Amino acid sequence: MEQVDAILQLARQRATAKSLPYSGAVLPTEAYFLMQHWPAAVLVDVRSQAEWQFVGVVPDALCVEWRSFPGMQPNPAFLEQLREKVALDVPLLLMCRSGARSDEAARTALQAGYTSVYNVLEGFEGDRDGASQRNRINGWKARGLPWIQG
Repeated sequence: MEQVDAILQLARQRATAKSLPYSGAVLPTEAYFLMQHWPAAVLVDVRSQAEWQFVGVVPDALCVEWRSFPGMQPNPAFLEQLREKVALDVPLLLMCRSGARSDEAARTALQAGYTSVYNVLEGFEGDRDGASQRNRINGWKARGLPWIQG
């Protein structure tokens, strides 16, 4: 539990440094560690169904679309669907492709009453490299963490 506490403290420091309103920001490796050693925490993948199907998913992650493909329109039922799957007092680790949509979802979850909300920085695919390609410099997949093809 000592390492879990250290990760959460670092996550809070990142949130403070970036003026984030939610509990904290974790790197993919930290999120994976928390999934294994903080049983209360739940990884919620907020990417679109198309991304889950064609890009891949993290085993045991809950999937709740923040925006829907095509058009990436906001999912008006996001909070309802999240509440159906996860209670307000459960720690959330929210992840998208790069960390941007999950930041939006984290802010919304916090405003909706979730008390422990963390954004997974870098997301599933990470930032683009010099050739505008993802999955190479950072992110869940580039760090070699478990995932399966959708």
